[in-house]
Amino acid sequence: MLQLTRRFDLHRDVELDLRRKEASVCRVTGVIRHVGFTTIMLYAEYSGAVDPCILNIESDGGILYSWKGSTGTTRIGKYDSDTKQNKLLYSFDKQVCVSSCSVNKEETLLAVSLAQNTRGEERLRPISKCLTLLIEIHPINNTKVLKAVDCRVKVQFLHQDASRRSVPESHLLLLTEDGYVELYHVLLTKQEGYRVVMANPDRLVRTAERIVEDLIWVQWDGHTQRLYYLTHKDKFLLRCVQFYPNHSCETVMELPLELPANPFPTVKFVSLGFDHYHTERPEKELVSMEVFTNRIGSMSVCYSQPQKDKQELMYTVVLVHKDCSKTFRVSLSSEQEATRLHPLIIPMGYYMLVYLQDHFLHCINTRQEEMLCHSLFLSGHDADLGLQCQAADITVLHTEEEPCGSLLDVASGRIYSAELSPAYLLQILHSHASSRCPSSRAPPQHLAALHCLLVYMGNDPNLELKIIEWLCDHINAFESFDQIQEFILASLYRISYEKSLSLDKVLPYSSVFDKKEVPVCLLEIPGVVCATELHIESVIKGKGFWTELQWNTERTKYLDAVPNTRYRASHIQADWDKLRLERRPSSHMNHIEENTKKVLSMVDTWCLDKKLVPLFQEEDHQQRVLIGLTVDKLREHLNRHLPRLGKKKIDSLVVCYVAKLLELVRHMLESVWLKFKLGPRALCLRQQGSPAEWSVLHFMFRILEATRGLCLPLPPGFHTLVAVLAVRCLPPHTFLQYIDHGFLQLTETFLSRLMTDLDNSDVNERLKFSILKRLPEPMEQRIHHMWDHPVSSASISREYVRTLLEKRSKNKGFAFTSGDKPGLTPEFLPLTYLARILTDIEEQALNPFEEQENVDASFVEETALKQTLMGFEEK
Repeated sequence: MLQLTRRFDLHRDVELDLRRKEASVCRVTGVIRHVGFTTIMLYAEYSGAVDPCILNIESDGGILYSWKGSTGTTRIGKYDSDTKQNKLLYSFDKQVCVSSCSVNKEETLLAVSLAQNTRGEERLRPISKCLTLLIEIHPINNTKVLKAVDCRVKVQFLHQDASRRSVPESHLLLLTEDGYVELYHVLLTKQEGYRVVMANPDRLVRTAERIVEDLIWVQWDGHTQRLYYLTHKDKFLLRCVQFYPNHSCETVMELPLELPANPFPTVKFVSLGFDHYHTERPEKELVSMEVFTNRIGSMSVCYSQPQKDKQELMYTVVLVHKDCSKTFRVSLSSEQEATRLHPLIIPMGYYMLVYLQDHFLHCINTRQEEMLCHSLFLSGHDADLGLQCQAADITVLHTEEEPCGSLLDVASGRIYSAELSPAYLLQILHSHASSRCPSSRAPPQHLAALHCLLVYMGNDPNLELKIIEWLCDHINAFESFDQIQEFILASLYRISYEKSLSLDKVLPYSSVFDKKEVPVCLLEIPGVVCATELHIESVIKGKGFWTELQWNTERTKYLDAVPNTRYRASHIQADWDKLRLERRPSSHMNHIEENTKKVLSMVDTWCLDKKLVPLFQEEDHQQRVLIGLTVDKLREHLNRHLPRLGKKKIDSLVVCYVAKLLELVRHMLESVWLKFKLGPRALCLRQQGSPAEWSVLHFMFRILEATRGLCLPLPPGFHTLVAVLAVRCLPPHTFLQYIDHGFLQLTETFLSRLMTDLDNSDVNERLKFSILKRLPEPMEQRIHHMWDHPVSSASISREYVRTLLEKRSKNKGFAFTSGDKPGLTPEFLPLTYLARILTDIEEQALNPFEEQENVDASFVEETALKQTLMGFEEK
């Protein structure tokens, strides 16, 4: 499920370098190469045990570690992730157990917490379980004892902002198992112009400021400089202290939580440093909890509660930005004692992974949380995270700035960047493609995997091609949802969701929301029960991220209270039906046309070189109206519900949204065109359609069905192209039925090609006549001029004569209309009388219609003569 990239390896990046350095201070073994008569020592290596151990990861990415020195000492070093270099920070004169460590930005001060070793002479003095020291490591070794207590202490320097202060200083957090947090302010001074030393070593303890008391759980987030902690008096309260660049701090959040009594027998530290026993969970620990945030303004609080008397695990995800919490109960098939099971929770940007090894994997959608079908749940053998180690050895590193997860394998000392594997998700799509709802759980898995591929990692063009290929191969695989609709909506959502978190509930995300009755198989997951609690009582204040989080929370409350906040394109169907029949120019139609021009101009700038399929190369009045109307309605919807974004940003977003919609259709069509290796000959009407062309036509029909169901516009030229393939692949009667039911829309471009490219064989004549009968009168008159056929010529002359005579009757009062006696209708007038009438008025009305430029008296005479002869022959 995860695609792991190794960023750091304790053995590769540190241990080999340490052995070479230790070799310089003791006896070594060498790697030797013989070249001719010369023996060369390539390098020396220390053969003893160094036992490197990761202690902490600082906010700048530096990794602090300790190791056993060759002279019986303990050393502390730092690995610079930018330069890939190791630096020795400090050496103890004996072997000690370092449980926590941190260094300031200037690397002049080192804070360490030493765990007491109770074996004989190695005992620390004074005798206590933990000794916390502040050591001046550059330029002199001045050591100050901060704490000597009988509980564990974690140390952590805050971010240093040297540009804001003329007097350098460092600030150190001390977090204790006794349930309090202290902040030390260490002033620094320069001696002899360059030596930076502590200015107040004797008064250092007096600078301690106790900022938190009575905590039972604490988590430090170094990237964001936030301290989360849990207290309990009347109820459990999760609070957050934000540290700002000027080293001031304030409590910016308070969130009540529902937890069991005494969830943490001892104070639980999370992400505050690493030691030999930090992964060991106390047997009595009832709850495992972590807080995750994202820079776009989202915050999730996750905690698990194993059930004592039931073979199930309960875990809660509090989505603060969504003003709700979701509690899941998952049945466990194994007989393992549930109280000792704690899932591994991994933030993955858009998703939250809850993984219980050998049991299940739940990929929770933290932005579209309404329906379970948009979260991927796997169990049994499918729940494979792809880790090469035990999940109990994994520690999740909190990195808000990175969209991917960051994992530390404590056993091997490796740090990985973890991303969801597209290959694994594609494998889910291709599996059980023929399964049907409701007996199978495959439909929700496929829907969730499809959205994960499109929304979370859809920026990869190669991946998008693979998804389109899957759509083409499994076009009718599911009855519970339309794959093409999901592909379109999820892809369109991806281009917008990074702009603002508040777009989550106003933009279309899935066609499932448009269903009147959602299939049961999309609402339930076997073995999983979900309970949702709305309107959590969170209190948020502060600047930066907290302003955005507060606005997202308030906007969510508003959108939950207002009906129909999610835009549904199908609601514009009535407006489109009115506009596409409107032929007279108006200010509204001009406005719609301007919207369309903006969209089509953006499409042209995106893909000037793509001309594989002839789209965007003709006028299509109906689609142009629908394009402009979609822009107008979506802009109006966003302006009504999200005015904070601003009209300019909304206008840009909407135009880009609709342009991307048209581009997606083109991309799907071009991909399937290449898949079946169709060329220009596919557009020739004079040959029968091949099996490959039939497959492409079937895919285009599914696109038509999907877009019609959502009332989405199509690129101009799409209807022409599908009609060309349909007339070649379908039997004539089926083709005409598709026209009668409105599924095929006949364009003038298609009709002109049909009339000119097909000859006048009996079969083609019958087809042309059948199509002409189905056309509205204005279009029929225009198409008649494109067909070189006696019947078409007769129709043209009849319309011409009728127009001339009607005009003569208006001018001279001579009434001669088609409603008179049958023997006096224009098509049966004697040739001589017709010629005389036309000669009299020819000069005044040679060109009554712009469409009839080539119609004159001689043409009408010839046509009338042919009609007369045909009439005599029939008699």
